[in-house]
Amino acid sequence: MTKKLNNLDKDHKHEELNNICENCSIENETVYQNLILTGFKVCESCRISKTIYPV
Repeated sequence: MTKKLNNLDKDHKHEELNNICENCSIENETVYQNLILTGFKVCESCRISKTIYPV
């Protein structure tokens, strides 16, 4: 039972930590960095555009 839970946790972490932006769906290495800094999975260009033009 615990082996199944450990495998599920590993799969879930892998999905969560991919480098795909939630806004533009482009893979970028800055997504993980912004996830640590802000808590959102966005790339640098989406973060800057949301800062300059908040909607």
